[in-house]
Amino acid sequence: MDPTTRTAAELAAGIHSGELSSVEVTRSHLERIAKVDSEINAFLHVETEGALATAEKVDADIAAGRRPASPLAGVPLGLKDVLTTKGIPTTCGSRTLEGWIPPYDATVTRKLREADVVVLGKTNMDEFAMGSSTENSAYGPTRNPWDTTRVPGGSSGGSAAALAAFQAPVTVGTDTGGSVRQPGALTGTVGVKPTYGGVSRYGLVAFSSSLDQAGPCARTVLDAALLHEVIGGHDPMDSTSLNAPVPPVVEAARRGASGDLRGLRVGVVTELGGEGYQPGVLRSFAAAVDTLRELGAEVAEVSCPNFEYALSAYYLIAPSECSSNLARFDAMRYGLRVADDGTNGADDVMSLSREAGFGAEVKRRIIIGTYALSAGYYDAYYGSAQKVRSLVTRDFDAAYDQVDVLVSPTAPTTAFRVGERVDDPMSMYRADLCTIPTNLAGTAAMSVPSGLSDEDGLPVGLQIMAPALADDRMYEVGAAYERARDAAAGGALADRIPEL
Repeated sequence: MDPTTRTAAELAAGIHSGELSSVEVTRSHLERIAKVDSEINAFLHVETEGALATAEKVDADIAAGRRPASPLAGVPLGLKDVLTTKGIPTTCGSRTLEGWIPPYDATVTRKLREADVVVLGKTNMDEFAMGSSTENSAYGPTRNPWDTTRVPGGSSGGSAAALAAFQAPVTVGTDTGGSVRQPGALTGTVGVKPTYGGVSRYGLVAFSSSLDQAGPCARTVLDAALLHEVIGGHDPMDSTSLNAPVPPVVEAARRGASGDLRGLRVGVVTELGGEGYQPGVLRSFAAAVDTLRELGAEVAEVSCPNFEYALSAYYLIAPSECSSNLARFDAMRYGLRVADDGTNGADDVMSLSREAGFGAEVKRRIIIGTYALSAGYYDAYYGSAQKVRSLVTRDFDAAYDQVDVLVSPTAPTTAFRVGERVDDPMSMYRADLCTIPTNLAGTAAMSVPSGLSDEDGLPVGLQIMAPALADDRMYEVGAAYERARDAAAGGALADRIPEL
């Protein structure tokens, strides 16, 4: 069997038993990238030499009888280009950081290296993680392997597309308002936003510090769980890191695969559906809820009335934090520097460099955020948005008093066409209607493929939400649903991705 079509769990088992070599598996994925990435543009940088060096180390350790460093040792992975990598370029999809090679690893990167996970390279993304389509990358858009005229979602579109194109079995993305889950839904893959603070943000180039969260992306729930346990955990280098054990997500995923959800209470969020949602998405969601009932879950409708205001609050909070965080890119210490001919003052250099280095969406959000934080407007805009955030959090608390997990569609539509929404920011922003509330509350959520829309044959996602530090609940439900979905369809959804 072609190694690129196998799951991460299967590859790890084969490598650790000696049936497969990590070098063989890594070369297969590097060859796949070379074959299809000119069409997909999922990778911004491919780290061939480093990947093969890690693979050779894993094979040597296994041959010498040494225990693998982790359950994913020797397995290839794509890393979103917003996480710093010592000695490897990190651009955040922006001209501002073109050619920058960080002097340090993000904690996520360090954990992957210590676990002997093979980092194939850095994946494409919307510039500084601002976008829902991966069209905002300064290095060209990523395309959806299901239909290359369509977007893969964003901002972690490169990470999701690499999975759907079989360029990597697992990837890491980041989720600020849905940037792991929405691409997962649009590409028929699994995307997880852990509880805020559950995965270190040290070395994750900040967009919105109170919302950003790195998370695992995979083609199966179990693979996502295995990666979650590698990258999760407390980090003293991150002041927002939770000093708590990683929830038992692998155990939960294996338990869920039994397909028994009896006694579990599932809440359908009434505000996340209806007008504005693609009919095929709603039909897919209704079928997924019926499947959860058939697995024994108790299903009830739950109202979260303040979710209606979440999108508006998010687009004040996130740009405000973006305006503050991106002030560091001033052309003085690193990154793009233009018009420095000795006759310009520092202010001119900074202004001209930021004008040349930032794309239109980043500039738009900086301007919105600077205005929202300005004297005389702070209370009316940023302060009010934070109050709405508290109300959204209370809605979640009240809902989880009634049920164990919440479910909704992951995105209101299937993948839209490249260029279709680039001139309509509000239409683009509405792609995150279902995912933003979880980021505001800091709780956990995942997207699991729920089949293909009966309208256009494109993937649809089921969003499963859980309370803070109860990430294992969503893995159990996700794995149970995944097993039932594949059984009903006669095979895994990934088997139906068109050949590139």
